Amino acid sequence: MSRARQPPLVTGISPNEGAPWTKVTIRGENLGTGPNDLIGLSICGHNCLLTAEWMSASKIVCRVGPAKDDKGEIIVTTRSGGQGTSTVSFKLLKPERIGILDQSAVWLDELNYYDMRTDRNKGISPLSLRPANPLGIEIDKGKVPLKDLENMFPSMSGDFTSENFSATWYLIENHSSTSFEQLRAAVGNLKKQASKKNEGSLAYVKGGLSTFFEAQDALAAIHQKLESDGTEKVEGSMTQRLENVLNRASETADTLFQEVLGRKDKADSTRNALNVLQRFKFLFNLPLNIERNIQKGDYDIVINDYEKAKSLFGNTEVPVFKKVYSEVETRIEALRKLLLDKLLETPSTLHDQKRYIRYLSDLHAPGDPAWQCIVAQHKWILQLMQNCKEDLIKEQKGIHTLGGVDLELDRSSALNRISLSAPVKRGGSFQTPKDDSWHYKSPQQVRFVEKLSDVVISQLPNFWKLWISYVNGSLFSETGEKSGQVEKLKKNARQRQNDFKGMIEEVTRRLVQLVRGALLPSSLTEQQLRQYGGWNTKTPLRGAWLTQVIHTVRLSHEALSALEIPNDLLQVIQDLLQDLRVHCLLTTLQHTEEDVKRLAEKEDWVVDNEGITSLPAQFEQCMVQMLQSLKEPMECKPGEINVQIFTRHSSSALPLQIIWSVISFMCVCLFVLRSLIWMWFKTKLVSSLLCVCLFCNCQYLERHTFLNLAEHLEKNGFTTAEKIIRVSIEALRQLDEYLFETYIDKKSDPIVGSLEPGIYAGYFDWKDCLPPTGVRSYLKEALVSIISVHAEVFTVSKELVSRVLSKIIEAVAEEMSRLMQCVSSFSKNGALQARLEICALRDAIELYLTSESLTSFKQALEALPQLQSGADKKLLEELLNKFKSSMKLQLNCFKPASFQPVKR
Repeated sequence: MSRARQPPLVTGISPNEGAPWTKVTIRGENLGTGPNDLIGLSICGHNCLLTAEWMSASKIVCRVGPAKDDKGEIIVTTRSGGQGTSTVSFKLLKPERIGILDQSAVWLDELNYYDMRTDRNKGISPLSLRPANPLGIEIDKGKVPLKDLENMFPSMSGDFTSENFSATWYLIENHSSTSFEQLRAAVGNLKKQASKKNEGSLAYVKGGLSTFFEAQDALAAIHQKLESDGTEKVEGSMTQRLENVLNRASETADTLFQEVLGRKDKADSTRNALNVLQRFKFLFNLPLNIERNIQKGDYDIVINDYEKAKSLFGNTEVPVFKKVYSEVETRIEALRKLLLDKLLETPSTLHDQKRYIRYLSDLHAPGDPAWQCIVAQHKWILQLMQNCKEDLIKEQKGIHTLGGVDLELDRSSALNRISLSAPVKRGGSFQTPKDDSWHYKSPQQVRFVEKLSDVVISQLPNFWKLWISYVNGSLFSETGEKSGQVEKLKKNARQRQNDFKGMIEEVTRRLVQLVRGALLPSSLTEQQLRQYGGWNTKTPLRGAWLTQVIHTVRLSHEALSALEIPNDLLQVIQDLLQDLRVHCLLTTLQHTEEDVKRLAEKEDWVVDNEGITSLPAQFEQCMVQMLQSLKEPMECKPGEINVQIFTRHSSSALPLQIIWSVISFMCVCLFVLRSLIWMWFKTKLVSSLLCVCLFCNCQYLERHTFLNLAEHLEKNGFTTAEKIIRVSIEALRQLDEYLFETYIDKKSDPIVGSLEPGIYAGYFDWKDCLPPTGVRSYLKEALVSIISVHAEVFTVSKELVSRVLSKIIEAVAEEMSRLMQCVSSFSKNGALQARLEICALRDAIELYLTSESLTSFKQALEALPQLQSGADKKLLEELLNKFKSSMKLQLNCFKPASFQPVKR
């Protein structure tokens, strides 16, 4: 007769390898219709039916026995399908002996011990004591959340081994989509399992009935034998005598072996104690190990040992264990205090702070050590900043330490580290001297700002990172695991956000107030000055040093912005930068004006071959230095506003370029006027040569200096450079014209004033005079005076000769014309004398005649009577030639120059 079902087929086993008594799950097809249908199960040749538990036609759970084969198949045999086959195999691993105190990475399931001496199927599986699937049907996990089940069944449980087991909970969780028919089959399975348990108990009794009967028969035979002898009722019977003999033998034996048994009991006690010590040596050695590891700094080992001891002996009731464990707790409490002290020590690195906080978190330290560390670091930073000010006020040179930290940082420390980072780059036109003496040459306030910035940008980033780690929980767990303690600490961090924001505000505010106390004391109140002031501000800083301060504060702001600190917390630094930029601009302009005023005092009047003194170069140098100092404060970084200066009488803001044009004009005026005043009023023996130097300087300013300044203006970002130069040149030209007219007046007035007295010297009369014999002396003296002016100007600058002499000759020609026109009448001799002198003067200075002077000479000649006879004309020509011949040497200076002036 053919079988109704296909033979079993095993297609999978999990796990596919393991030691003996490993619990495995077998999956396949046609594995039986029920528990009774399963009649055979072997793994690697060992019969595992005794531990098998049929779950369904596709699933069987059992334990692997101590098979001989290392690897073999899984064969299932059923009544309905017969012996099956397997497509998979199981690998048996040799077990390793693990002592009670040995560490093991494998967790072994609890095993219900039972008698392994027989291989009989007793009708009950030991796994049924704690069945994984008590209903015997497929488990279909539902989608109802565990929290909803807990709310639906308060104080109940879905675990069938729990005392508060709820069947409804179990069905909703594991069989929410199971059909009613399958549930009816599950009920049948439960009933069968119950009947099997009863049958199993009865089977134990049935199996031992023969033994009981045999024992009863033996006892009955002994009883009948004694009754047949009749001695049990007689005193001194056999049983009584036997009892007495046995009692004496027992007493004798006790006497003989009392000492031996005592030693045996003591040895057993000692052996038991040693076994306990050996078995629990971890706990007994733990206090000493904790001390040693703490001294070596192996806090991780201490924490791991403590967690292990706490899980094993934390709730023990054994007195000796409780005593040892209390010693462990005492040492752990001392470790908590030690770690907290190390955490609050300053200075410390961010790495050490995180490490100690994790240790304290793992040791369940009371309070919130992370927040305690943040508060301590905040106070430390504020103290460093205050100490920085106090040390630099007391000491001007040397290395100073702030609270044990060496703050003599060279300029490559904090600021250069920031300059190499991504978001921060160095800028600014002012370059600090590269030699090592910079630190000692710079003013105290500048060194203070440098060191204060070093303190802030070296301490605040770690302080901020510590807070970020505190908020996101990475401070307590590197793996980001979620636990009740970590979530509690993260919640505490979120609640302290406003407190930490106040700490950052206090640090930035302290930074700003300290800088203001050193550089902008007028912006603080009297109370703030007492706390943050104390600097010697009698000598204000120059613009170059203020530029360096602005550059340093900007770097600090950029470094803090790179940490993603909110902008509202850094706004006070932006306000400080704005005030410093305005202060730097005003100070630079003021100092530049003062420097220009002092240029005239430094003039040594040493001229070069072009008649230029050192004043133009010094003026240009002052302007260039001013532009370099103005570049940094005028530059507008992201987030900053353009600097504007307000007029006193108007609320409207003027762009800095317009202010610069006014300042430039004032500087030029002051420069030249101070030179003029110094020359005209400080020296009584006035040398007109100095005045000529002024003309040369003015021309050099116009032709060279201002053009160079225009290039510097464009390079430094002044978009209105052309307008500034045009206004300045116009002012310079006006001043030059004023100085030129003053000089001409000074030089021409004596010459012009000497003409009229010279003409009428010796009571000379045009109406009654002798025939002319030559040019009179007054005219020769006037020419000599003109020659002296020529020599004076020529010595300084050849180019100025024509300009100066032309103006002087115009004045002389105008005066001669006036004098001739004032004569009422001329005699013949007088007319000839006047014509001789006018022509002699005109011919001698012919090279420097202008249209105005020619007109004046023409008017003078027209006022004279005309020559009628040829003899008069001949005489006039002879006298002119005689004059030119006699004064040839003097008149050579009025000829075109063929050589350069001598260099001085």
